[in-house]
Amino acid sequence: MKYEFSPSLQILAEDIAERIFPHVIIERVKCFRSYGSSTKHTIARCHALGKLLQEAMEVKPFYALEFLGERFNKMPEEEKVKVMIHELMHIPETFGGGFKNHNVVNDKNVEECYKAYKYCVENNKKIDWFKLRKQKKKFIF
Repeated sequence: MKYEFSPSLQILAEDIAERIFPHVIIERVKCFRSYGSSTKHTIARCHALGKLLQEAMEVKPFYALEFLGERFNKMPEEEKVKVMIHELMHIPETFGGGFKNHNVVNDKNVEECYKAYKYCVENNKKIDWFKLRKQKKKFIF
C-alpha cells in the first residue's frame, strides 16, 4: 500500500466540516489517497486512534480519512463529495476517537447531508446537521 496526503481532499473535508459538521476538529483530521489495496468493494475508510492508544501515547483523538485511488479517482465529482460526507459522518459529535456506525451513516442520511451541504454552499450558510437531526426538525434542503 502507498499513502499520500491529498491537499485537494483536505480542502473539501474542511469545507464540508465547516458547513455541516462543526463538531469535527479539522486540524485533527487528515485526508489521504491510497494505492495498491486488494479490496474489491471499498472506496474509502475512516481510521481513528482508539482510546487506549490515545491514553498510552498521551495524545488527543485523531482521524485519518483514506480514499482508495483506483476506485475513488474515477468517480464523478458529486459522488466524491458524497463519499467524503459519508466518511466525515463516521466521526461522532464527541470527537473522542470512536465511530458512528452504519445505522446513522447510511445512504438516506448521506443524501440528506449532501442536500444540506449544497444548500449551505449556495446560500453561504452553516448548520449543525447532527444537532438538527436530534431535534427532529424538518429540513428545508
